[in-house]
Amino acid sequence: MEVVGARTMSGMNFGSGVTRPGVHFLILVCGVFASMAALLTSAQESVQRPPTGSAAQIETTHRERTSQENKIPRGTILPVVLRTSFELDRCKPGELLRGQIAQEVPLPNGATIRRGSQIEGRIVEVTPASGGTAAKVAMQFDRLNMKGKWIPVVTNLRAIAGFMTVIEAGVPDEAPAEGAPHEWLPTTQIGGDSVYGMWGPVMSWNDASEVVGKSVSDGVLARPRSKQGAECRGELEGNDNPQALWVFSTDACGVYGIEHLNIVHAGRTDPVGKIVLASETRNVKLKNGDGLLLRVNTASHD
Repeated sequence: MEVVGARTMSGMNFGSGVTRPGVHFLILVCGVFASMAALLTSAQESVQRPPTGSAAQIETTHRERTSQENKIPRGTILPVVLRTSFELDRCKPGELLRGQIAQEVPLPNGATIRRGSQIEGRIVEVTPASGGTAAKVAMQFDRLNMKGKWIPVVTNLRAIAGFMTVIEAGVPDEAPAEGAPHEWLPTTQIGGDSVYGMWGPVMSWNDASEVVGKSVSDGVLARPRSKQGAECRGELEGNDNPQALWVFSTDACGVYGIEHLNIVHAGRTDPVGKIVLASETRNVKLKNGDGLLLRVNTASHD
């Protein structure tokens, strides 16, 4: 029987009564698949291509966060173990001074300066001993490495101790009882405060009932205090947070365990950041292992 209106397309016969709905269905299916493919491609491009400017915004946010973390408030104590040895009457201007942070330093913003972080400075001026005049050395510690990035700092010298005095501060005041852990034994800080074992209280040297801080694994946390007759200060501009004092007492100020050495200028006043030491005799030497308490003069950041 002949199908009325039949026609040929690409070698195929399509009858007007049977095949035309099939063509419509085929066209519809192809359209649906084409639409789905277009939507999928658009979605993939949206995921793979970040919004314009987002990379710059992320970088800016990261930079601002890093800068805030690296900000060191005025009055922050930096406990430093010296890693350079030099004689006061033989050193030369420009010589590099190196040290390491001796105890993790907590900052008010929640960040920390890690123990072992490097701090550097330099000799800026030398006045050799002459006749009855003592040798003088002016120096600065002016940059600190925080998490791999060097930032400028302006510091003054609160206290300095010879390496043997530093070692003695870690020696227990009494012999351990049988089976007693070494970490539980009391020790005496440079300046006289008493530490009653790791994680124990720190008691004032002039009032055995006054708790002035607490011991931690690598030193002590306590609020620095001023001392009558000394120039070292306590709280500065509201920075009254417990600070990393390492092996030093809360009011430690000056020279400990280094004979014939004087702090002529601590760097607290003009010229700010310039520390001047003087020796009463020849051959006064600062050694690898000496301990320093530096204090940040002005808020420092990268």
